Amino acid sequence: MTAGGSLAPTLPGHAYTDPAVFAAEQERIFAREWMYVVRADELTGPGRAVRRQVGPDNVIVLRDRAGTIRAFLNVCRHRGARLCLTDSAEFGNAIRCPYHAWTYTLDGRLLTAPNWSAMANLDRDRYGLVPVAVAEWAGLVWVNLAEDPEPLAAQLEPQLGYRFGGQPERIERWRLGELVVGARKTYDVAANWKIIQENFQECYHCGTIHPELIRAIPTFASFDRLGDGEYHTDGYGFADGLDAFSITGQARFPLLPGLAAEDERKYFGMVLRPNCFVSLLPDHAIVHRFEPVSPERTVVVCDWLFDREVAQAPGFDPSDTVEIFHRINEQDFAASQWCQPNMTSRAYRAGGVLVPLEAQIIGGWYYDWYRSRMGAL
Repeated sequence: MTAGGSLAPTLPGHAYTDPAVFAAEQERIFAREWMYVVRADELTGPGRAVRRQVGPDNVIVLRDRAGTIRAFLNVCRHRGARLCLTDSAEFGNAIRCPYHAWTYTLDGRLLTAPNWSAMANLDRDRYGLVPVAVAEWAGLVWVNLAEDPEPLAAQLEPQLGYRFGGQPERIERWRLGELVVGARKTYDVAANWKIIQENFQECYHCGTIHPELIRAIPTFASFDRLGDGEYHTDGYGFADGLDAFSITGQARFPLLPGLAAEDERKYFGMVLRPNCFVSLLPDHAIVHRFEPVSPERTVVVCDWLFDREVAQAPGFDPSDTVEIFHRINEQDFAASQWCQPNMTSRAYRAGGVLVPLEAQIIGGWYYDWYRSRMGAL
């Protein structure tokens, strides 16, 4: 499709509904790029594990007895049973298959199996768990199914540099790895993951569906101030008279340690492809994790992060802070669900259009990345 005048084309409608496209995304994106799977502080000790679907494979992520974070395909090497049957688990000192009790160490080596004496010649090294590349950044654990993936920094730094005007290190001021979860909400959204991410990367809709957001950050309702839709690399300022990004606008928590005066009363938001969204505020941060489940369903896990001392103080109550972005989430997900059913309409067969305010980040930055992985649809 070629859009006319100042409009640019979106992806075609079937890119959001076709099982074959979703299967190709599983292989070409989710199986080859680093995927955010869990916060490191959720893996509280040896044997503490989570289970995640990553592209075409199911993965276990855990800490071994030395405290090292490891990831393995969730597959017993005997008959292929899943080793972890729940989204979180406590394995203790070893991983034991629930089917035939083949048992593995926390670093993936085959330890023993029933009737071991009859298998004296079995090569334990050959039948260990299949490892998956794992890395930690800013307290977030990422995995990559590729056999020899590029470093995680090679994926994240260009995106952070784009958001911060060539200064990816600026995000280090928020010390995300030192923050703790003060609240979590999970949303089951009847929409394709790309529709949700496209929504998160433009504010053409903000003045229409986000009254709380534009009250807090008036720039998001001003087409003049938004300009061509590119990120404001120095952030978006709060409205006059508001001291915090919350429903009341009243500051309840101190400035996060490490932030500079220039970071006060500002908001920074960014999609970190392929499945993470980070929002940075003066007194907290928010991290979304996208779990693409099917062409038309995405689970989104949203964490509100606070300074540890603040979160552990008696009487800590983040409800005022949580409520504003919870409402924004619900508004965004509702809008995404308005779009999803019409992706199969003949009116959208060739796709839609992006206005100039949307074309830079979605049509350029986001679609260029997507097409480089997927090719022609």
